[in-house]
Amino acid sequence: MKNYYAIIMAGGIGSRFWPISQSAHPKQFMDILGTGKTLIQQTYERFLKIIPAENIYIATNDIYIPLVKQQLPGVSPDQILGEPIMKSTAPCIAYASHKISLLNPDAAIVVSPSDHLILDIEEFTKNILLSLEVASRNNCLITLGIKPYRPDTGYGYIQYTSQTMESDYHKVKTFTEKPNMELAKTFVQSGDFLWNAGIFVWSVNSILLAFDEFLPELNDIFKEGADKLNTSMENAFIHHAYYQCTNISIDYGIMEKAPNVYVLPTDFGWSNLGTWSSVYELAEKDYLGNAVIPSDKVMMYDSSNCMVKVPKNKLVILQGLDDYIVVESNNTLLICQKTHEQSIKQILSDVRSKFGTAYN
Repeated sequence: MKNYYAIIMAGGIGSRFWPISQSAHPKQFMDILGTGKTLIQQTYERFLKIIPAENIYIATNDIYIPLVKQQLPGVSPDQILGEPIMKSTAPCIAYASHKISLLNPDAAIVVSPSDHLILDIEEFTKNILLSLEVASRNNCLITLGIKPYRPDTGYGYIQYTSQTMESDYHKVKTFTEKPNMELAKTFVQSGDFLWNAGIFVWSVNSILLAFDEFLPELNDIFKEGADKLNTSMENAFIHHAYYQCTNISIDYGIMEKAPNVYVLPTDFGWSNLGTWSSVYELAEKDYLGNAVIPSDKVMMYDSSNCMVKVPKNKLVILQGLDDYIVVESNNTLLICQKTHEQSIKQILSDVRSKFGTAYN
């Protein structure tokens, strides 16, 4: 296990969870489901079962470093990779991969978001360990695909072929970003599409070869600064380098182009917790289908199928609502039909236009 490493990406804002998730305190640092642990704490603890603690890196925006230190006190400062500006996933993966390569050229790496929910920890652990072993033996880029049980427009999709590597890993044919409902139904019915979990596994050598081939300008930035990584000059170098980096995701930059991408079809009770409806689906509900977090001082009358998330000790009375999202946080109250929750991003944009960043 000494050659196994993890990169946990924790720099996003989670704007679809506004107003709970705001730029100063995004959802990965929150206990969305009322479990007693934040999403990043749960993610870190999952990887502690697989990866040595000293090999787990957290990539986050500079402004969230204090939150990482507060919530993950076991992580040393040199394992927190601060990004001065948001540049999507490819730059942070390139940064971390070059840093790890200098420490251990035989490393195998798992890359994961910090804000997803996984219910079957045993199956997840088995899948990650197997994938790390396979990635160590092969020049391949592995992604995990979740077997879909319904059409969903909130997830990306991976289409795979019958061609396999080491039995369980199928060659990827296409990636599709969040489709419309009609297309999502077609994908699920076809039987050869999976949900894209955004979890990747590869050897450090394989991913750096891919960066060199498909994102050479981005790769060169970190190659040229290699002598500064893992030294006292790293932070200054990164703050300069990031402003030269292309704003591009690993999916668009590499995964959709590389010929050696394979997917492991699996199911470990995964949700990206990308919407309030996904939280509603997982939360405990009363006999009328209302999910209320916390439930101690919320009173419901003639209301059903609602998702309610309000501050603790806040007295809330709801009457006559069906299929609504009711969320209060940071002096902001949002009441929205569940069927219109995809408009929350636009609502936040409108709020910014009218009130600036006060409710951001």
